[in-house]
Amino acid sequence: MLRKLFRGGRSAAALPPSMIPPGERVYAIGDVHGCAVQLERLLAMIAADDGDRAAADTTIVLLGDLVDRGPASAQVIDQLIGLRESAPGTRFIAGNHEEVFLHSLEGDEQALRMFCRIGGRETIMSYGLTGPEYERLDYAELAAELPRIVPARHVDFLRGFEDVVTIGDYAFVHAGIRPNIALPLQKTSDLRWIRDAFLNFPGRHEKMIVHGHTIAPEVERRAGRIGIDTGAYAGGPLTALGLEGEESWVLQATA
Repeated sequence: MLRKLFRGGRSAAALPPSMIPPGERVYAIGDVHGCAVQLERLLAMIAADDGDRAAADTTIVLLGDLVDRGPASAQVIDQLIGLRESAPGTRFIAGNHEEVFLHSLEGDEQALRMFCRIGGRETIMSYGLTGPEYERLDYAELAAELPRIVPARHVDFLRGFEDVVTIGDYAFVHAGIRPNIALPLQKTSDLRWIRDAFLNFPGRHEKMIVHGHTIAPEVERRAGRIGIDTGAYAGGPLTALGLEGEESWVLQATA
């Protein structure tokens, strides 16, 4: 399924456009959350769309929350390790779910408890643990089991993620930013977890912020942000935002 949408916030038309540098093209992908089928379809759409356009230096940016909630987090990570190998310029941003997953893998029991509450059960099962096996383990046993079932290359991959990617007039983050604070001074906790203070801010920022983290039924365009988490794990599409020059477009893949 492919849809191209052009929706603006109330004041978007009156604002100067944000720009991607000449000769470059960007595709930002929202929260995947273990939805391997949608990711495979969306990457194929991006490849086809990119091939239909004039030659450009193309960058794909994953906005974080690759894991949890959906059924195939391990498979998603394998797909994206493969993408990084075939397209080394692909950029990966750390989401709050990657943060909690990594802390759990390091033996942090408090993080592991949170991980299991926010969709980590599905992630753990995607690595081969069965439902009955999961239910039999207490948290200490589960903490000991995680390093055995999660490949080291997956852990190394996740540890290499970035917090912010800037290209032209755009900044790509997972959750958002703290308004009126310069990008280099943003706290990691805000970049990965913030909601209301960012979502409800009516103005612009030093860059147009492209983010995921907060689900909306369709792409949200506001004066200072574009939200592209459309709830793939909950039955919505997985969304990519394409950017080139002043132009933007949306590609979406459903299950």
